[in-house]
Amino acid sequence: MMKMWRVGLDEAGRGPCLGPLVVGLCAVPINDVALLVEAGVKDSKDLSIKKRRELVDWYKQQMDSREWKYVVNICSPQRIDAALSKDGLNILEVDLFAECLNSLSQQLSENVSILADACDVNPQRFTDRIIARIRNWPWQQSEMDSIHKADSIDPVVGMSSIFAKVTRDEMIEEISQQVGFSVGSGYPSDPNTQKILGRLVTSPLPHSELRWSWATIKNKWMEKYETPPPIRNESINVQKTLF
Repeated sequence: MMKMWRVGLDEAGRGPCLGPLVVGLCAVPINDVALLVEAGVKDSKDLSIKKRRELVDWYKQQMDSREWKYVVNICSPQRIDAALSKDGLNILEVDLFAECLNSLSQQLSENVSILADACDVNPQRFTDRIIARIRNWPWQQSEMDSIHKADSIDPVVGMSSIFAKVTRDEMIEEISQQVGFSVGSGYPSDPNTQKILGRLVTSPLPHSELRWSWATIKNKWMEKYETPPPIRNESINVQKTLF
């Protein structure tokens, strides 16, 4: 008898004006879900930076012996800006979630129960849009659902949120190293981010790690140059990691 799998998906970085949006996916046999709970997995927002990193390391250590899997899909600010000029952020997230599932399908595409943290006010619409993009769906003996706050309800979705958050935090650290100063969290409400935006919004083009289409960036550009900001080109940058 084939084992049943639980797959969870969540994102980190929808709201910031700087850095990537990251979608995480985790897949574990349903009989192993209790191990996530025992390890302290929960919504990434309820965990310290140290604990999140420890859980990612712990999860990776289980992968060989237990066949656990994860996917990380990193969406660049450039792709975010392109999406905002077309179908919007909700459709972009649909695409990103579907890309994770299509990556997973290279290893696992049957006996799967999928739960996503809904990024749409209408969870069923979010589900329907994703499955319309999944290769060879419906998978055998498989189902998918989306609910709001799934990361605080389901430990596999919670683990996915941890992967997404840790990955985004690491990339924000890389951006800080690249520019030579801390960029904060990247959220417009973060005073540390607000303080450095003027150093990244510079002529002739804003920094590549900024989301040019965000009101925060547009306003900062107008404040400095008194002209509308440039429109980003539409070439897309996609980076996925599958394990």
